[in-house]
Amino acid sequence: MSKFKKKKSGDIPAISTASLPDIVFMLLFFFMVVTVMRDTSIKVKNRLPYADQVEKLEKKDLIMYIYAGEPSDRYQSVAGTEARVQLNDKYASLKDIKQFVFEERQDTREELKQALIAGLKVDKETNMGLVSDIKTELREAEALKITYITKKGAALKNLE
Repeated sequence: MSKFKKKKSGDIPAISTASLPDIVFMLLFFFMVVTVMRDTSIKVKNRLPYADQVEKLEKKDLIMYIYAGEPSDRYQSVAGTEARVQLNDKYASLKDIKQFVFEERQDTREELKQALIAGLKVDKETNMGLVSDIKTELREAEALKITYITKKGAALKNLE
């Protein structure tokens, strides 16, 4: 009569799932921190033209984007088919550009206000008259730093 009996069954013990919720929450937290949300939803067609003399901007947080082009197919029933200006998430008139620039300056730190750049994302089918009107409004708002946002490539691709 022995007190100690040796188990002879070859069963594998069950896998412990005690740490599984910790792993799931760690992954969830990781993806919440790493994911970047889009700032604006673009409501105009935005087929950018090609250019071969381009530079990459380092500080993209100093750019206030102005979109121009005809409304995308999804919004044509509301906004029509004529080329429009979009500031942030809504369509705007040319007169709203000054107010937009002033609001963007209000939201930035004092030492960065002079470094703000107006970035024009203009559809390649948009008339230059609208772009000229946008530039006039920016000039009146004293936003003199303007950049055109394009795709890198041969400029002859724009003729296709």
